[in-house]
Amino acid sequence: MTPLKEHIPIQVDILVADGFVLTEFSAIVEVLRTANRVSAKEVFRWQWYSRRGGPVTCRASITIDTLPIKTKPRADYVFVLGNSDPDAADLSLRKEIKAYQWAGARVFLLSEAASRYISETGEQLMNHTTHWENRALLNERGTPGVGSYALAAEDGKITTSAGMGASYDLVLGMLNGHISAASVATVADIFLHETIRTSSTLQPFGGKEMARTGKRSLDQCLELMQANLEEPLLISELVRYLAVSERSLERQFRSFLNTTPKAYYRELRLNYANTLLLKTSMSVRDVGLASGFPNGFSSLFRRHFGVTPMTLRRSRTSAG
Repeated sequence: MTPLKEHIPIQVDILVADGFVLTEFSAIVEVLRTANRVSAKEVFRWQWYSRRGGPVTCRASITIDTLPIKTKPRADYVFVLGNSDPDAADLSLRKEIKAYQWAGARVFLLSEAASRYISETGEQLMNHTTHWENRALLNERGTPGVGSYALAAEDGKITTSAGMGASYDLVLGMLNGHISAASVATVADIFLHETIRTSSTLQPFGGKEMARTGKRSLDQCLELMQANLEEPLLISELVRYLAVSERSLERQFRSFLNTTPKAYYRELRLNYANTLLLKTSMSVRDVGLASGFPNGFSSLFRRHFGVTPMTLRRSRTSAG
């Protein structure tokens, strides 16, 4: 009788730095853990590492104990997590990434880890992506190219990704080939993840692909607003594009979003300004212009957020 072949778990390494994104960490660990439960065996095994090893704390003040990154890794997959700071020294891991590549591992770089890799390679290519928030910093610093706004993009054995909630799609997609399609579907159902988005799916904000209400004209309006933040369209221009009346558009916004078109558009641009203040070193005036506020930006920002743009910028600096 031929002996059964010994099952060897798929090894997944998770690389973190101080301030790592807990959403991304949880997506990887919990999806793998649930995949093992659904499969009734240890299909996946995982361990987390950091550059120096020891305790590493995320922005939510949860600390994990890590091992030092191995010089000769033996993993099948490695995830490098973002940490809300694309300039963090511990995200500069090209040497470590190369070691994993030589070992045959597929490397996933999430959010800030992806943007750090893109900045160090020197160009934004269509087979590179990162979270839309980080794109603003790459553009401000003059990193050439436009890059992709997809949830994930493959460049050989390296996958760059938007991270955050897209990490669930990334890990669920990784399960394919290791467990059955039915098991993957069951894992997704457990997480109430109705649809596993493909890598080519555009990010809702940065990719300007929006379908939030199911009302075609309203979704088109939201998409037009999203695509025109720096030079906002007049409401009269929007209704002309959409071939609806202003009154009809007002009713749709009230019914589906409990707001007005003007208020929604203004808040969308203020939220974008908030991102630019936190993620770039653009001056307050330039942030206002980039968000479609040539005049009165600081007052509008303070009225909405309860803090001035400069105070918010200083709080980011003091928080490191």
